Amino acid sequence: MTILEKILKVKQLEVAELLEQQVPFTLPKTPTAKPSLFETLYNTQHLQVISEIKRASPSKGLIEGNVDPVQQALAYEHAGAAAISVLTDQQFFKGSMDDLQAVSSAVGLPVLCKDFIIHRLQIEQAKRAGASIILLIVAALEQDILQDLFDYATTLDLEILVEVHDVEELQRALLIDAKLIGVNNRNLKTFEVDLGNTAEIAARFPFNEQRVLISESGIRHATDASTIAQVGAHAVLVGETLMRSAHIDETLRSFHVKRRER
Repeated sequence: MTILEKILKVKQLEVAELLEQQVPFTLPKTPTAKPSLFETLYNTQHLQVISEIKRASPSKGLIEGNVDPVQQALAYEHAGAAAISVLTDQQFFKGSMDDLQAVSSAVGLPVLCKDFIIHRLQIEQAKRAGASIILLIVAALEQDILQDLFDYATTLDLEILVEVHDVEELQRALLIDAKLIGVNNRNLKTFEVDLGNTAEIAARFPFNEQRVLISESGIRHATDASTIAQVGAHAVLVGETLMRSAHIDETLRSFHVKRRER
């Protein structure tokens, strides 16, 4: 069984528990308006950074278990992040919806709920906790479910980052008319990382169709950012590197390199 399959089995159990609770969904009474991530990224001339709060991962183990998510998010915001990604999976990444809610309340940036979403109830949870963006992973979903979750999130005024890993998955993302498309350089089955994934997908990416390309995972140095920027990506999503950095401002700003427009 792959790591992705293990995670999805746990998600199915979590969704079953949510369904048993039958909590009626109500929109937040005073939702905090966040800027559009798409608008922030679409016209950018420099590579932007989605900064992630990541306590742990299946491949790296514990990264920073004692992080204060609010202080980390504020540091990211001060350093010029375009958005904050909050991992909310508990079992594999040591995150929580409480982290998401605390961060969303503290920053003015768009906030991404980073999780393995397989059901509408998880989208409702994210919205309730203050997310302005959710993640949908093509490799984790059948096409009809992917379309349904995308449409449902849209009705809740959420932006949707659709994650792909290869050209075939890119085509599936385009079929649902995804505007924010992330390339995971980490293979979710083996967890091996290859920045070449972004270059391969960028070569087939319809930059002329008002879509945004985001490179996820494996960005450690300014040279990595330059490699990504040269193929036309609008942004990078960076977690572990920033979580381990003793100088967040310096590290994050080093990724703001000039991008090649396609």
